Amino acid sequence: MTGCVWMGVQMCWGGLAVRLVLNAIIGPKFVFMKNTLPTSANIETANLICFLIFILALLPLMMVPPEHLQLPFRIAFIMITSTLFGMLIWSLVAAHGAGDLLATSATQHGSKLSWNMLYGMQSFVGGWLGGVLGQSDWTRYSQHKNGALLGQSFAAPLTVCLTAIFGILITSAASSLYGQVFWNPFLLLLFIQSNSASDPATRAGTFFAGLGLLASQTSLCIVLNSVSSGMDLTTLAPQYINIRRGSFIILVIGVAIVPWNLVNTASTFLTVLQGWSIFLAPMVGVLLADYFAVRRRTLHLADLYIGNSTSVYWYTVGFNFRAFVAWAMGLWPLLPGFVRTVRGIEEYSGWSNLVRLNIFFGLAVAFVVHLGLNFGFPTREARGDSPFVKTNGGLLGNDQQLKDEEQKAMAKAA
Repeated sequence: MTGCVWMGVQMCWGGLAVRLVLNAIIGPKFVFMKNTLPTSANIETANLICFLIFILALLPLMMVPPEHLQLPFRIAFIMITSTLFGMLIWSLVAAHGAGDLLATSATQHGSKLSWNMLYGMQSFVGGWLGGVLGQSDWTRYSQHKNGALLGQSFAAPLTVCLTAIFGILITSAASSLYGQVFWNPFLLLLFIQSNSASDPATRAGTFFAGLGLLASQTSLCIVLNSVSSGMDLTTLAPQYINIRRGSFIILVIGVAIVPWNLVNTASTFLTVLQGWSIFLAPMVGVLLADYFAVRRRTLHLADLYIGNSTSVYWYTVGFNFRAFVAWAMGLWPLLPGFVRTVRGIEEYSGWSNLVRLNIFFGLAVAFVVHLGLNFGFPTREARGDSPFVKTNGGLLGNDQQLKDEEQKAMAKAA
């Protein structure tokens, strides 16, 4: 569900990136294009045109197999990094510093300030929990065991922190220049274009910034949404849905939800979406406990592909009740405070404070409960080797499957 919604939202932002580029190329005629759509549409004519252009540009890239996307992603990384540094340098030079926003004194004190600081830190981490859970969609293409280690342990934390710092500095400097606070870079650049639509320097600068943001949204739509969610859909009907078809299904759903309504009007819905970490944190806890503590980093690969009780991962009719119980135990204490947050009730009581550290709490509780349940109700242990072997039917299985296939072939020959 989150993949479908974020696909739509990021396609909206991709449309804004296209508008930045077209505004810079065409000039005032496109910047100030007359809006022919009613107010109830929640989108302007120019933005709708750019949204459709972005989808048309995205479709060919979705046809490229994931293992062949390394070079496009490298190019996109260079473009995004150049845009970030370019906007940072421009804003700091133009404002003669970082602006007054950084010097603003705290509006809260004591325990309220402490709880909100803690909430800010865990919200920062929570924004990347979806990527943590979905990282195997891409690490599976690694050529060796530790191929993703450097990116996960060094590159990802560094770029995430730098992006956040750059965003704060650019916003603060821009607020000194324009008297408004723009936390969204698309809105900041569109505002600049509307104020200086005919200035050649402005058009050139926003053009290259728009290209960088366009590369960013295109990459995000593919990496975090279409491919990852497409892989998830393949598990529903693998005989009919492959990764590519799943990606197109995600795109269609992303358009069908009319995402500009979510971006422009549905503040409560976006609050729920941003608070999705309360559901994801216990999942991470279960995965960490199962892989590192229960399985001790050992998986029998062939058994992962066996869909019956002969697999050590079949559990109870195909479901591991320990994981469900651990996830629920990490989730339910967070729900009361989460409901209050969605309703806009700002309290500093027990339930509300608990949701302010939902990632740490949910992950830790789910980890401990899952580990405890596996000690109390141990699963069937996998013994011996479980290598990948190619059977006569072209399937991957274990040694017993191979023997079964050979016996079937011999009986058929007889």
